Amino acid sequence: MTLAELNRALDERKFPQLLFLFGEETFTLDRTAERIRDRAVPVESRDFNYNVFYGKEGRAEEILDVLRTFPAFAEHRLVHVKEAQNLSAAELDVFLSYLRDPVPESILLFTADKIDGRKKFFQDFKKHGNLIEFKKPYDNQIPALVKDMARDAGRLFTESALALFCRRGGSNLQELHGELTKLFAYAGDRDLIDVDDVAAIVSDSRVDSVFDLANALGKGDAAEALRLLQRILAEGVAPLLILNMMVRHFRQLWKTRELLDQGVVSREIPKRIGINPYFLDGLVGQARRFRPDQFRAGFELFLGVDLALKSSGAHPAALLEKLILDLAGTRAR
Repeated sequence: MTLAELNRALDERKFPQLLFLFGEETFTLDRTAERIRDRAVPVESRDFNYNVFYGKEGRAEEILDVLRTFPAFAEHRLVHVKEAQNLSAAELDVFLSYLRDPVPESILLFTADKIDGRKKFFQDFKKHGNLIEFKKPYDNQIPALVKDMARDAGRLFTESALALFCRRGGSNLQELHGELTKLFAYAGDRDLIDVDDVAAIVSDSRVDSVFDLANALGKGDAAEALRLLQRILAEGVAPLLILNMMVRHFRQLWKTRELLDQGVVSREIPKRIGINPYFLDGLVGQARRFRPDQFRAGFELFLGVDLALKSSGAHPAALLEKLILDLAGTRAR
């Protein structure tokens, strides 16, 4: 079962008897668990029919006793085992017989940040129940997710506002939700969020500066890149993070150049390389400045600096300054 299939089942009030939600993306996972509770157990009957256990403290026999108790004045009983990754293999095995013959009126819901699919419990759960994984979203999925959260709140973004929000907001959905809450409060009754709203509320000058540094390198402006580097280091940004952003930007440029050389139409490029279409024109302009051999030479420089930064006695500022000058020299040659 996929998350979409589960949501459709909940809308139709069809509740799977055995559910295991797991993964790193805890924001959507937690909201899904809340939705299952809200759909399956009315507020007025939760004191009697909604039971919560924790993996570190819960005992399988005690949980099974509750599962086998008929709901009181309601159609379903929901038993939620949180932090189930802390249940031992022995405790999990106690559930095996129940997985084969669950109580029709009870819903057993496990949530965890990870699972060990090699264990017999999970192999049996796949046969009799529903395992749903919640993975961290890719960067190119963030705009659509932000649009969905905004739409749920009755708001819309302009294209430039959405691009700036995604650039500054990162990829943690819990943090993005918090930033959206502040942004919507600032906008008041206005339905349309503009770039000025985002600039006023969602501020991360360090991320912006690293982004600007990568852009300066792509444009071949070594002087501006050196100036931004000094500012970013003074703000306490980790040298390896700066390097990773540079590598990420040049990887996008290289992929863009290859797609251009293959004759791929511009509107297809954002989807292929996983970027917001708002940034396409700038990326294409920078990508055209480099030949494939220059990208290869650049990545050899990146590798050398990465190894040097991870070795003892390295001087990060000097290494990154030399990298910027070497990249400019590679472009010039």
